[in-house]
Amino acid sequence: MHREQNKSQQYHAQVRFLFHATVKIKIPVAYSILLLDDLFSIMESVDYQYNSYRKDSYFDLINRSAGSFVEVDDVTIFLFKKIKEVASFFDGLYDISIMPLLRLWGFYQSGENRRLPSEEELQAALQKIDFRKIELEGNKVRIQKGQELTTGSFLKAFAVDRVVKELKRAGVSDALINAGGSTIRYLNDESHPFWDIRVYDPDVREQLLFGLKLSNGCFSTSAQKETRIVIDGKEYGHILNPKTGFPAANKQVGIVGKNAFEGDMLSTALMNVPSEQWKPLLKQLDERWGVSGFVIDENRKITFSDNFNENMTTE
Repeated sequence: MHREQNKSQQYHAQVRFLFHATVKIKIPVAYSILLLDDLFSIMESVDYQYNSYRKDSYFDLINRSAGSFVEVDDVTIFLFKKIKEVASFFDGLYDISIMPLLRLWGFYQSGENRRLPSEEELQAALQKIDFRKIELEGNKVRIQKGQELTTGSFLKAFAVDRVVKELKRAGVSDALINAGGSTIRYLNDESHPFWDIRVYDPDVREQLLFGLKLSNGCFSTSAQKETRIVIDGKEYGHILNPKTGFPAANKQVGIVGKNAFEGDMLSTALMNVPSEQWKPLLKQLDERWGVSGFVIDENRKITFSDNFNENMTTE
């Protein structure tokens, strides 16, 4: 049974555009609205220092120096170690060196120039994709010539976790950070024991699938609907399988966990996992990372982890 909460609580809220997403932060009016500026500054700092799409960030320098070691800070090394942990667990179904495939499919060019890649082109791109070839040596990182990294699957989430760290330092125990709808991090206390989150149909945006009542954690979701390209009249999603080179077949994944950084990586990886492997794998994810979740496959079948239903509502 969910506890009753104070519905009269009022919040400061601000919205800004970061990491190619609309980010909204809510904090109680008992705290200064100036705190929101500090929180967004933290996200902006992460963007400038680590975003692979930001010129002269650490990841941009690594990409432009492919074949040579680049000296980086401790945070970059921390990120790589966590990324490699998830990539190893999924045996490469999660891989941030996937950028050559994204470019091949035309996600970074105008629509009139897009076409289906040939088998030869796919194989050539796949040869460049291997997280195991990312070398860490002290505070230096090197990728192989021809490789290119993308931070799109994790950096926004890492920035959200940084915001939560600052909120806790400031004594805030009730807050919500919604980063593009795909990364939602929430804090709760006795006066406001949960946040209501709604999960919609990946094919019909207005159709509610179920609600969630969540407390002190994160909801991460990945879906092919968010970024698509059209080639010869057919839509293709932006989450690509590093093993096959083709867009992931699954429609949507949702992960409820302790932090956004891990949750976003796990949800991205699960987009590439065949449906027959979900049940045992979701159990393993719970044991290792303390998460629950669901996956919607290409036939719209929903598979839930055993511990997910406790969060669900019909509202």
